[in-house]
Amino acid sequence: MNQIAKTTEPKVAIVTGASKGIGRTIACRLAEAGWDVGVNYHSDMAGAEATAEKVRQFGQQAWVLGADVGDSGQVAAMFAKIADEAGPLFLLVNNSGRQTWAPLLELQESDWDQTIRTNLKGTFLCTQQAARVMRESGGVIVNIGSGSNSRPFPNLIDYTASKGGIEMLTKVSAVELGQYAIRVNCVAPGAIEVERTQLEAPNYARTWAPLTPLGRVGQTGDVAEVVAFLASDGAQFVTGQTIYVDGGLMTKPQWPYDDQGDTGAEQETVSS
Repeated sequence: MNQIAKTTEPKVAIVTGASKGIGRTIACRLAEAGWDVGVNYHSDMAGAEATAEKVRQFGQQAWVLGADVGDSGQVAAMFAKIADEAGPLFLLVNNSGRQTWAPLLELQESDWDQTIRTNLKGTFLCTQQAARVMRESGGVIVNIGSGSNSRPFPNLIDYTASKGGIEMLTKVSAVELGQYAIRVNCVAPGAIEVERTQLEAPNYARTWAPLTPLGRVGQTGDVAEVVAFLASDGAQFVTGQTIYVDGGLMTKPQWPYDDQGDTGAEQETVSS
């Protein structure tokens, strides 16, 4: 990991869904930069404990916070625990998420409800709680979106709808909360290699790397670096933005020509 100067005073962050994957790497990257971290989990307590231990190895404090982010009571209790044990919260990273792989005509209502509840409602509830704390002294909120913020992905309609909603929630939150010196941004990963994607597609990297202009899939550290930047003073005039961490994947159009410049059409001879 690249070195980032540590914060000059103790600062407290919460990272939701930090038991593994992108959430764990974000928690560790923040710890390296001098943040104390509340490690949220829903079902994987052992994973959260492992993340907390990694945070402590950087010399920072860590708290393991069990809470379903889609439940307002549990979210309120989580923020109350941090306030009691850690002090003022300055950074929230909304990373918790789930998805269902199913076509529109086959998606179960219960799966739709659970995905929207976790991804979109969870981001709303945590943002609301964090902002109520931060409005006294400012703070930072970073929402983890997706390439599907702006691109339709077949068989991921619930996930895509939730992530598109997160992008607009980010923008509205940034506009409303700017008066309190609270910055709100969205980080949208592209094809990132994590445990889930490796299980879903054994050839994940070989499939997505050729489609990505930078020629590789992303790693969790690529996402964590951008989150750490947005949490730093270097981004103190950045709010309401979505930053795609995708190697150019979502920028590249579907181009029907090959790499040799073949237009796929016969050359027309024009006589003078």
